[in-house]
Amino acid sequence: MVARRRNKSETREAILAAARTVLASDGPDALSLSKVAHLAGINRGTAYQHFETREDLIKATVAWVSEHLSTTVFGDLGVDDTGHWEGRDEERPVYEAIAKLVDFSVENPSLCRIWLFEVLSADDPGQDIFFRQFKESTKELAETESSQDGIDVEALSVIVLAGYFLWPVWVGSHAQTKKERQVMAERMRREVLRLFMHGVLKAEAFPSLQKLLDEKAPV
Repeated sequence: MVARRRNKSETREAILAAARTVLASDGPDALSLSKVAHLAGINRGTAYQHFETREDLIKATVAWVSEHLSTTVFGDLGVDDTGHWEGRDEERPVYEAIAKLVDFSVENPSLCRIWLFEVLSADDPGQDIFFRQFKESTKELAETESSQDGIDVEALSVIVLAGYFLWPVWVGSHAQTKKERQVMAERMRREVLRLFMHGVLKAEAFPSLQKLLDEKAPV
């Protein structure tokens, strides 16, 4: 039987999926169009039709990861593409955004590693769609009357995102089971919430979050 030919979008996605696999396991130095083409099950010439250089492929892969992060983390929290909350109840999305980011990073360490090391080594990482969205949503929160004064939004965004995406390194070396990963994810959710409650927000303005933090206090 003759295998069904992929259309252009399917071929592009197969190439990007293969590139993500290589980047996650071996890093950018190991990436080549011929290696990716072989992994994707296509010939090298086809791969070059979609991406002329390995740099183009790396850039497209990071963009895919960034868009995936944006959709997964902020998609159903009412945050638009510019990072603004739409008709938010302030207490609900704060912890939900924390939980989504922690859970995603723990379960998808390879994608987060691609994003972290490639975007933060870029000439202008602030142009990344996910970083820009995260920074703007943090800025919007920091500018409310319920937040502390004088917050450096850019520095805070880098610190928090680095923590989110480096934590899976510890999880990977200490957790052997899904239950252990869940426990370590909960520890991270709690500490990020504590950072926001006592370093960014005015705790008295968020009684439900403070109650949640107290309930999650270690025994």
